[in-house]
Amino acid sequence: MGRLILITLFLLGTPSCAGAVDPAKLEELTLPPNFSIEIYAHVPGARSLVVVPELEAVIVATRGNRVYAVQDKGLKGKPETVSVLAAGLKVPNGIAWKNGHLYIAEQHQISRYPILKNAKLKIGKSQALVTDLPDDSWHGWRYAAFGPDGKLYVAIGAPCNVCRVKGKEATIIQVDPVSGENKIYAHGVRNSVGLAFHPVTGKLYFTDNGSDGLGDDIPPDELNIASKLGQHFGFPWFGGGSTPTDEFPDKTPPMKTIPPVVAFQAHTASLGIHFYQGKQFPKTYYGSAFVAQHGSWNRSIPTGYRIMHLKMDSQGNVLNKEIFAQGWLQKNGKWGRPVDIKQLPDSSLLISDDYAGVIYRISYKTP
Repeated sequence: MGRLILITLFLLGTPSCAGAVDPAKLEELTLPPNFSIEIYAHVPGARSLVVVPELEAVIVATRGNRVYAVQDKGLKGKPETVSVLAAGLKVPNGIAWKNGHLYIAEQHQISRYPILKNAKLKIGKSQALVTDLPDDSWHGWRYAAFGPDGKLYVAIGAPCNVCRVKGKEATIIQVDPVSGENKIYAHGVRNSVGLAFHPVTGKLYFTDNGSDGLGDDIPPDELNIASKLGQHFGFPWFGGGSTPTDEFPDKTPPMKTIPPVVAFQAHTASLGIHFYQGKQFPKTYYGSAFVAQHGSWNRSIPTGYRIMHLKMDSQGNVLNKEIFAQGWLQKNGKWGRPVDIKQLPDSSLLISDDYAGVIYRISYKTP
């Protein structure tokens, strides 16, 4: 059955949501020398991003009921319009693009849509691929990405803080993009909202948010590597890293579990991950990863609200981690929360911010 589709255009110079960030706020952000940040577009609730060169557009998902299209001729960093591409959806946070189709992972199902490009983008009739996702609002925002094998990978969060899970809960599933045939690729994943495949090894890297209620400083948020089908990453026996949960303190997981390759500070809410493959930034950034930390919501002293840089070798081994961009959290409170990271053809980075309702563009100028 087709969906309710709306098309709405508005000027990029006018904030598209109440309280959208003032460009002057960008002066509060700190980045390494010779990097700059600007507002690329105002998009209400901007979360998952997909850059689609053949459409000359950036598709933007939300946790509401809409998906947006930012049209940017030549993808040169100067978009002309933002439009509501689809509406009437159910938490369409997960999006991916392949072979002329937009894949949308909602809370309850995964569908694909043809997208037509004329003067403006137009979305076609949906084809439901997977219709049995756990329909629960707790961690019901999916994340999606295509792997080098051509399969679609979708993260399915646990419908709880800590609990026994069943079926597809607390997993990453692998989906055939045409037939919808699917299977569980990774188990024990509490709440991942960031997937990326290493450009050399092809391995799946994913962030995972630790359990709440164990304290300000435990458990850690995680960056994990799934190298093959069927691995288990510890939840619900571990709330994050090697920290056991109160509900399962003396129980042994049913199978060997894979520890994280990076332990982030607890409650930073590490979300989107992107491997930098461009030439605009200094050479030391090539092949490294950026991670968006959305920021804590229940820690006594807030943390996160920043972009982390993970220095890696050519095989994706993490050498060190450091703060790349910060300042969305100030002494008087937060004004922005980074979510996802993607790269434009000119090698600049786009950062979505659902709290401020904007997409930022970070670029580098050689001194």
